[in-house]
Amino acid sequence: MNTVTPATLKAWIASGSELAILDAREEGEFGHGHLFWAVPCPLSKKELRARALLPRRATRVVCVDGGEGHAGKLSDYLTSIGYTDVHVLDGGTPAWAAAGYVVFTGVHVPSKAFGEWVEHHYGTESLDPPELQALKDSGKPMVILDSRPMDEFVRMTIPGAVNVPGGELAYRIGDLVPDAETTIVVNCAGRTRSIMGAESLRRAGVPNRIVALRNGTMGWELAGFQCERGVTRSYAPGTPASAALALQRASAFAAENGVKLISRAAALAMLADDSRSTYALDVRAAEEYAAGHIPGFRHAPGGQLVQATDQWVAVRGARVILADDDTVRARMSAAWLRQMGGWEVFVVEGALSGELAAGPWRPVAPEVPQMPTVTPQALDAETGVTVVDLARSIDFRAGHIPGSVWAVRGRVPQIAGPVVVTAPDPWLAHLAAAEIPGARVLEGGVAAWKAAGLPIATDRTNPPDEACVDWYLRPYDRNSGIEAAMHAYLSWEIDLVHEVARDGDARFGAW
Repeated sequence: MNTVTPATLKAWIASGSELAILDAREEGEFGHGHLFWAVPCPLSKKELRARALLPRRATRVVCVDGGEGHAGKLSDYLTSIGYTDVHVLDGGTPAWAAAGYVVFTGVHVPSKAFGEWVEHHYGTESLDPPELQALKDSGKPMVILDSRPMDEFVRMTIPGAVNVPGGELAYRIGDLVPDAETTIVVNCAGRTRSIMGAESLRRAGVPNRIVALRNGTMGWELAGFQCERGVTRSYAPGTPASAALALQRASAFAAENGVKLISRAAALAMLADDSRSTYALDVRAAEEYAAGHIPGFRHAPGGQLVQATDQWVAVRGARVILADDDTVRARMSAAWLRQMGGWEVFVVEGALSGELAAGPWRPVAPEVPQMPTVTPQALDAETGVTVVDLARSIDFRAGHIPGSVWAVRGRVPQIAGPVVVTAPDPWLAHLAAAEIPGARVLEGGVAAWKAAGLPIATDRTNPPDEACVDWYLRPYDRNSGIEAAMHAYLSWEIDLVHEVARDGDARFGAW
């Protein structure tokens, strides 16, 4: 095992050469303290994440943890599948802190810190919840656009808001708001996507008054207002009538930020070139991606890509290729990535003018075994079986098979008697079942169990907050101290720009 000191890693980060920092802990543990550019690659999901995060075997990789030894295990795994320049941070994150370097809490920190930088840099206008309520009451023309994915929008949103994920805003705004006298308010749950959504429209040259809702739905509820829940208002699907105008606007923004246009053939040639790490991402909506995309491109909806870049891109100094149908959404996302990360960013022209692949993206994971399975109906007829559920802890709370046990792969408790494993990702279930003697996998998981009309249990306290190592709990995921957690989260976001300056490893806007 090759170890590296904090000082050496700090120098590698500053060098600008290709470098990936992978944190081997579960995401909840990662959120309690990590390096700025570290990317989660939990041991429990390493087979399903590592190859996508590290597209080139010769890239320099440093594995980190909290000092528990997980990094060494991840290093061994990466070496076993062909990575040739793998290191472990000696002493992990505690040693990094002891060397005087900044440790960050939270998740998606580079993207969230970038959002705060954008607000400072561009002077993004925002308004407080009482000001928004007064605007609503005034009767003046206005629209509220919620820039989060639909699953978050359904959970809670500002009354009257329309769901338009961030990557779709500049593409669809001409149809949604044709009148330049209409005030546009963009919100999310907190701050980042509100700021980025509003500033995307401003950078695109939309002439309206455009403001971010300060502190989003959390700020709305902290101010004493109520959110709507369970609504699904959204934009009209398909190509907007104003697409030509959107292309004109996005082209100018992308050109200002050094985004390069390439042909589909050039993109495929880059993917085949092993001298550089190259990420190929399709930024359209999930249903568009599934209907047909360039083979080898992974789905990364544009707004979420900018909001949570570390889900898809781990290598500093890599090439990033973005695709959609007419380059509008790709150009907008690419321009922000250029400002944020220092990656070399390309947009594919004519992306859909050749052979296309259909269906969802699947990782390359040859290690996944095929374990014995059992149908929901057959499992329901058995007795004495323990079901182990590997869903996200917050999803387990929302619905699980009665009597099942929540766990993280690799940390399943000792269980007497037969075991059936279930997970939203069947590959994860088969990987875990292979590690439990005699275990089987539930066909179709909890979704199939529910579809068969079998009972589902819900319990917001199971697992308890302190056990949710796999998920960094958002304030509204918690069972106590929610209001205090909201205040703490918003203060944390606001302070990020200062912590980033102290850390010195992110030169936003200077690439």
